[in-house]
Amino acid sequence: MSAKLVNTNIPTQIPNVLSIEEGGKTRLVTKNLVPDMQVYGEKLVAVDGIEYRLWSHHRSKLAGMIEKGMNLPLKEDSRVLYLGAASGTTASHVSDIVEKGRIFAVEFSPRIMRDLIDVCSMRSNMVPIFADAGQPGSYRAIAGSVDVIYQDVAQPNQAEIALVNAREFLKEGGYLVMVIKARSVDCTVNPKIVYEQELDKLGKEFNLLDKKVLRPYHPDHLAVIAQRSFKEPDLF
Repeated sequence: MSAKLVNTNIPTQIPNVLSIEEGGKTRLVTKNLVPDMQVYGEKLVAVDGIEYRLWSHHRSKLAGMIEKGMNLPLKEDSRVLYLGAASGTTASHVSDIVEKGRIFAVEFSPRIMRDLIDVCSMRSNMVPIFADAGQPGSYRAIAGSVDVIYQDVAQPNQAEIALVNAREFLKEGGYLVMVIKARSVDCTVNPKIVYEQELDKLGKEFNLLDKKVLRPYHPDHLAVIAQRSFKEPDLF
Protein backbone atom coordinates (compact mmCIF):
# COMPACT_ATOMS: atom_id res chain seq x y z
CA MET A 1 0.00 0.00 0.00
CA SER A 2 1.44 3.35 -1.00
CA ALA A 3 2.18 6.12 1.46
CA LYS A 4 3.03 9.78 1.06
CA LEU A 5 4.27 12.61 3.25
CA VAL A 6 1.56 15.00 4.40
CA ASN A 7 3.74 17.79 5.79
CA THR A 8 7.26 17.48 7.15
CA ASN A 9 6.59 20.10 9.85
CA ILE A 10 3.39 18.59 11.25
CA PRO A 11 2.66 18.37 14.12
CA THR A 12 5.90 19.86 15.46
CA GLN A 13 9.15 21.05 14.01
CA ILE A 14 11.39 18.43 15.53
CA PRO A 15 13.82 16.40 13.45
CA ASN A 16 12.88 13.08 11.89
CA VAL A 17 9.23 13.24 13.00
CA LEU A 18 6.78 13.37 10.11
CA SER A 19 3.16 12.79 9.23
CA ILE A 20 2.31 10.44 6.39
CA GLU A 21 -0.91 9.45 4.70
CA GLU A 22 -1.19 5.68 4.57
CA GLY A 23 -4.25 3.52 4.14
CA GLY A 24 -6.47 6.58 4.07
CA LYS A 25 -5.26 7.73 7.50
CA THR A 26 -2.77 10.30 8.68
CA ARG A 27 -0.14 8.66 10.85
CA LEU A 28 2.81 9.83 12.89
CA VAL A 29 6.18 8.33 11.97
CA THR A 30 9.87 8.65 12.75
CA LYS A 31 12.64 8.11 10.23
CA ASN A 32 14.17 4.74 11.04
CA LEU A 33 17.71 5.10 12.35
CA VAL A 34 18.33 1.40 11.68
CA PRO A 35 16.68 0.52 8.34
CA ASP A 36 14.91 -2.85 8.05
CA MET A 37 14.90 -3.25 11.84
CA GLN A 38 11.71 -3.26 13.92
CA VAL A 39 11.82 -2.73 17.68
CA TYR A 40 8.39 -3.90 18.88
CA GLY A 41 6.61 -5.12 15.74
CA GLU A 42 5.75 -1.64 14.47
CA LYS A 43 5.01 -1.25 10.77
CA LEU A 44 7.77 0.00 8.50
CA VAL A 45 6.75 2.26 5.62
CA ALA A 46 8.92 3.51 2.76
CA VAL A 47 8.30 6.96 1.26
CA ASP A 48 10.50 8.25 -1.55
CA GLY A 49 13.14 5.67 -0.73
CA ILE A 50 13.30 6.51 2.99
CA GLU A 51 12.08 4.10 5.65
CA TYR A 52 9.84 5.28 8.48
CA ARG A 53 8.40 3.60 11.58
CA LEU A 54 4.75 4.08 12.53
CA TRP A 55 4.43 5.67 15.99
CA SER A 56 1.10 5.26 17.76
CA HIS A 57 -0.11 7.93 20.20
CA HIS A 58 -2.15 5.22 21.92
CA ARG A 59 0.99 3.25 22.71
CA SER A 60 3.41 6.10 23.42
CA LYS A 61 2.73 9.08 25.66
CA LEU A 62 5.44 11.07 23.91
CA ALA A 63 3.68 10.48 20.58
CA GLY A 64 0.47 11.60 22.29
CA MET A 65 2.19 14.85 23.26
CA ILE A 66 3.15 15.44 19.64
CA GLU A 67 -0.39 14.71 18.44
CA LYS A 68 -1.59 17.27 21.00
CA GLY A 69 0.63 19.87 19.33
CA MET A 70 3.28 20.15 22.03
CA ASN A 71 6.58 21.37 20.61
CA LEU A 72 9.18 19.05 22.05
CA PRO A 73 12.64 20.58 22.69
CA LEU A 74 14.54 17.83 20.90
CA LYS A 75 17.29 18.32 18.33
CA GLU A 76 19.31 15.91 16.21
CA ASP A 77 22.28 16.22 18.56
CA SER A 78 20.43 16.39 21.90
CA ARG A 79 21.72 14.45 24.89
CA VAL A 80 18.68 12.97 26.62
CA LEU A 81 18.29 11.35 30.02
CA TYR A 82 15.27 9.05 29.72
CA LEU A 83 13.84 8.07 33.12
CA GLY A 84 11.54 5.06 33.00
CA ALA A 85 12.64 3.69 29.62
CA ALA A 86 10.87 0.34 30.15
CA SER A 87 11.49 -2.02 27.21
CA GLY A 88 12.58 0.79 24.91
CA THR A 89 9.47 1.27 22.77
CA THR A 90 9.26 5.07 23.01
CA ALA A 91 12.98 5.40 23.67
CA SER A 92 13.67 3.88 20.26
CA HIS A 93 11.65 6.65 18.59
CA VAL A 94 13.61 9.23 20.58
CA SER A 95 16.69 7.46 19.21
CA ASP A 96 15.38 8.13 15.70
CA ILE A 97 14.84 11.80 16.53
CA VAL A 98 18.22 12.50 18.17
CA GLU A 99 20.16 10.49 15.61
CA LYS A 100 23.39 12.42 16.21
CA GLY A 101 22.89 12.73 19.97
CA ARG A 102 22.70 10.21 22.79
CA ILE A 103 20.04 8.71 25.05
CA PHE A 104 20.81 7.47 28.54
CA ALA A 105 17.93 5.07 29.18
CA VAL A 106 17.29 4.36 32.87
CA GLU A 107 15.18 1.37 33.91
CA PHE A 108 14.86 -0.41 37.27
CA SER A 109 13.04 -3.67 36.45
CA PRO A 110 15.48 -6.56 35.83
CA ARG A 111 13.03 -8.40 33.60
CA ILE A 112 12.24 -5.39 31.41
CA MET A 113 15.90 -4.37 31.40
CA ARG A 114 16.77 -7.40 29.29
CA ASP A 115 14.47 -6.15 26.54
CA LEU A 116 15.89 -2.64 26.81
CA ILE A 117 19.43 -3.94 26.43
CA ASP A 118 18.40 -5.77 23.25
CA VAL A 119 17.02 -2.53 21.79
CA CYS A 120 20.11 -0.55 22.77
CA SER A 121 22.37 -3.16 21.17
CA MET A 122 20.81 -2.30 17.79
CA ARG A 123 21.07 1.47 18.24
CA SER A 124 24.45 3.12 18.68
CA ASN A 125 23.06 6.27 20.32
CA MET A 126 21.30 4.45 23.19
CA VAL A 127 22.98 3.59 26.50
CA PRO A 128 21.05 1.27 28.88
CA ILE A 129 21.36 2.04 32.60
CA PHE A 130 20.05 -0.39 35.20
CA ALA A 131 19.29 1.91 38.13
CA ASP A 132 16.65 3.51 40.31
CA ALA A 133 15.72 6.92 38.85
CA GLY A 134 15.37 8.20 42.40
CA GLN A 135 19.08 7.57 43.03
CA PRO A 136 20.85 9.56 40.28
CA GLY A 137 24.20 9.37 42.03
CA SER A 138 24.43 5.73 40.99
CA TYR A 139 24.67 6.67 37.29
CA ARG A 140 26.38 10.06 37.56
CA ALA A 141 29.55 8.79 35.88
CA ILE A 142 27.62 7.36 32.93
CA ALA A 143 25.15 10.06 31.96
CA GLY A 144 26.94 13.35 32.57
CA SER A 145 25.39 16.63 31.47
CA VAL A 146 22.23 16.48 29.32
CA ASP A 147 20.07 18.88 27.32
CA VAL A 148 16.73 17.20 28.03
CA ILE A 149 15.26 14.94 30.68
CA TYR A 150 12.28 12.87 29.62
CA GLN A 151 10.50 11.26 32.55
CA ASP A 152 7.79 8.61 32.45
CA VAL A 153 7.83 6.79 35.78
CA ALA A 154 4.98 5.23 37.74
CA GLN A 155 6.04 6.29 41.24
CA PRO A 156 4.40 8.54 43.84
CA ASN A 157 7.33 10.97 44.14
CA GLN A 158 7.44 11.98 40.48
CA ALA A 159 8.26 15.66 40.95
CA GLU A 160 11.00 14.86 43.44
CA ILE A 161 12.58 12.40 40.99
CA ALA A 162 12.56 15.03 38.25
CA LEU A 163 14.11 17.65 40.52
CA VAL A 164 16.90 15.49 41.90
CA ASN A 165 17.88 14.36 38.40
CA ALA A 166 17.74 17.90 37.05
CA ARG A 167 20.09 19.12 39.76
CA GLU A 168 22.49 16.31 38.94
CA PHE A 169 22.42 16.31 35.13
CA LEU A 170 20.38 19.02 33.43
CA LYS A 171 22.18 22.00 31.91
CA GLU A 172 21.06 25.47 32.93
CA GLY A 173 18.33 26.39 30.50
CA GLY A 174 17.81 22.70 29.73
CA TYR A 175 14.38 21.14 29.40
CA LEU A 176 12.22 18.72 31.32
CA VAL A 177 9.62 16.75 29.38
CA MET A 178 7.54 14.85 31.90
CA VAL A 179 4.38 12.83 32.21
CA ILE A 180 2.62 13.23 35.56
CA LYS A 181 0.67 10.05 36.24
CA ALA A 182 -1.99 11.13 38.70
CA ARG A 183 -3.06 7.63 39.73
CA SER A 184 0.52 6.66 40.52
CA VAL A 185 1.03 9.73 42.71
CA ASP A 186 -2.22 9.31 44.69
CA CYS A 187 -5.18 7.31 43.40
CA THR A 188 -7.46 8.72 46.13
CA VAL A 189 -7.17 12.36 45.04
CA ASN A 190 -8.74 14.16 42.08
CA PRO A 191 -6.17 14.17 39.25
CA LYS A 192 -6.48 17.96 38.86
CA ILE A 193 -5.33 18.43 42.45
CA VAL A 194 -2.43 16.03 41.92
CA TYR A 195 -1.35 17.96 38.83
CA GLU A 196 -1.42 21.25 40.73
CA GLN A 197 0.62 19.83 43.60
CA GLU A 198 3.27 18.34 41.33
CA LEU A 199 3.49 21.48 39.19
CA ASP A 200 3.91 23.60 42.31
CA LYS A 201 6.93 21.50 43.31
CA LEU A 202 8.46 21.77 39.84
CA GLY A 203 7.80 25.51 39.74
CA LYS A 204 10.47 26.18 42.34
CA GLU A 205 13.19 25.28 39.84
CA PHE A 206 11.47 25.23 36.43
CA ASN A 207 9.57 27.63 34.22
CA LEU A 208 6.47 25.93 32.84
CA LEU A 209 6.27 26.24 29.05
CA ASP A 210 3.35 23.98 28.18
CA LYS A 211 1.02 21.43 29.72
CA LYS A 212 -1.74 19.25 28.32
CA VAL A 213 -3.85 16.38 29.61
CA LEU A 214 -3.30 13.41 27.32
CA ARG A 215 -6.96 12.45 27.20
CA PRO A 216 -8.28 10.46 25.33
CA TYR A 217 -5.03 8.63 24.58
CA HIS A 218 -3.86 8.29 28.19
CA PRO A 219 -6.45 9.25 30.84
CA ASP A 220 -5.26 10.87 34.08
CA HIS A 221 -1.89 11.78 32.56
CA LEU A 222 -0.63 15.37 32.35
CA ALA A 223 2.19 16.09 29.92
CA VAL A 224 4.53 18.90 30.93
CA ILE A 225 7.30 20.78 29.16
CA ALA A 226 9.40 23.02 31.41
CA GLN A 227 12.72 24.83 31.25
CA ARG A 228 15.20 24.88 34.06
CA SER A 229 15.36 28.37 35.49
CA PHE A 230 18.58 30.19 36.29
CA LYS A 231 17.55 31.17 39.81
CA GLU A 232 18.89 29.36 42.82
CA PRO A 233 16.46 26.71 44.11
CA ASP A 234 14.55 27.37 47.30
CA LEU A 235 15.95 24.77 49.70
CA PHE A 236 13.64 25.62 52.58
